[in-house]
Amino acid sequence: MAFEPVSPESQGLSSPALLRFVNALDRKIHEMHSLMLLRHGKLVAQGWWKPYAPHRPHMLFSLTKSFTSTAVGLAVAEGRFSVEDHLLSFFPEKAPAKPGKNLKALRLKHLLSMVTGHAADTTERMIVGGGEDWIKGFLSLQVENPPGAPFVYNSGASYMLAAVVQQVTGMRLSEYLRPRLFEPLGITDVVWETSPQGVDIGGWGLSLRTEEIARFGQLYLQQGVWEGQQLIPAAWVEQATSQQVSNGSNPSSDWEQGYGYQFWRCRHNAYRADGAFGQFCLVLPEQEAVLAMTAGVGEMQPMLDLVWKYLLSGFSTSPLPDDPGACTRLQRKLERLAVPLPESGLPSALEAELPGRTYHMQPHQSQLERLSFNFTPDHCILDMQLAGTPARLVCGRGTWVESETRLFAPAPMPVRACAVWSAPDTLQIILRYIESPFFFTLTCHFAGDDLHIHPLANVAFGPLESPELVGKSV
Repeated sequence: MAFEPVSPESQGLSSPALLRFVNALDRKIHEMHSLMLLRHGKLVAQGWWKPYAPHRPHMLFSLTKSFTSTAVGLAVAEGRFSVEDHLLSFFPEKAPAKPGKNLKALRLKHLLSMVTGHAADTTERMIVGGGEDWIKGFLSLQVENPPGAPFVYNSGASYMLAAVVQQVTGMRLSEYLRPRLFEPLGITDVVWETSPQGVDIGGWGLSLRTEEIARFGQLYLQQGVWEGQQLIPAAWVEQATSQQVSNGSNPSSDWEQGYGYQFWRCRHNAYRADGAFGQFCLVLPEQEAVLAMTAGVGEMQPMLDLVWKYLLSGFSTSPLPDDPGACTRLQRKLERLAVPLPESGLPSALEAELPGRTYHMQPHQSQLERLSFNFTPDHCILDMQLAGTPARLVCGRGTWVESETRLFAPAPMPVRACAVWSAPDTLQIILRYIESPFFFTLTCHFAGDDLHIHPLANVAFGPLESPELVGKSV
């Protein structure tokens, strides 16, 4: 089912208010990638900041957790287990020889609501301690507090939920959800990262298109019903999206409004699935609306603040008079959304000198071993050797050019790249990994036979700046 595009006013939403919201996102959130807004199940607005596009999946990070919760809810409805079941009952062979009383008391409902009793997120310790067996790594960790408190955001808990579903059903989450959720919603080509054990990583790792995120939100808004079929039990929708635990008391923070079963509560009686760097599936039951957004930002609260400031007031309980002029201005704005290209570059005499040179790079985490540059009026072409394998990266000049690279990526990823001379001796290359929140700016400084490259990421779980790459032309 494709969502029917309609005018905002026909669904009781003001086009001027919606335009103010889009303008605010464009102006204040400097790395928006997409948005899709539904009301009453109808499409009232959609837009992608070029070069991001509707057909591209986008990394969701922790938004994945809400799909994991859905799989748990379906398995519970099928009678495969209960949220009251103890975690150790599923993996007795992986339990410590003498499990502590807090670990023995840990139930699935505690994993779902992030009150496992651990004093800190278990993810890194689970992976490092478990090696090839993350389940064993999780179960080996000390549970410092009795399960049930305090709230500690814990992606390791989500992984264990995925492992439980796979243990009981014999299917990875993506396989289990395919006929029960993905196929009915028209979600295809699901990409979900797995652990070394072959378990879909329940806390992150899912990539979907913006419309697919919106469909998931609409399904929850409709209490689990899709095209007349009850895909998710309404009781699970209610449990998962209601406050199960308190997670703070700051009235201005959408991260302290309570937590459900792998869903966040929000202000204004809304709830959401979200992921790092600005991935949102926001459900507003009182407004009968769903907002899907993808981005690449370090701070996520400002995105929600703009929803409450500009969009919320635009909703009406009944259709509004047609406003063709405002509708046209809104549509024009949505069609012209784009992330900024670098400003026009300066001419550089190095364009005639660099072709034919090969830079031999010092050892670096990027595994870039050799690099050479060639130029045409429309392109800057990088020929590389990465971990012993030849590779080519084509960058546009004044435009984005699609290519693919493993540079600063764990596997070949599609990129849109652009290059510009920011100074006569400095070439700036922007690599947008367009199925992710990430882009890299590579500042390449040429000095005689030496090349110095300074990589800077827009967002990261660690430092934004990577170690300098150094090369010499021989």
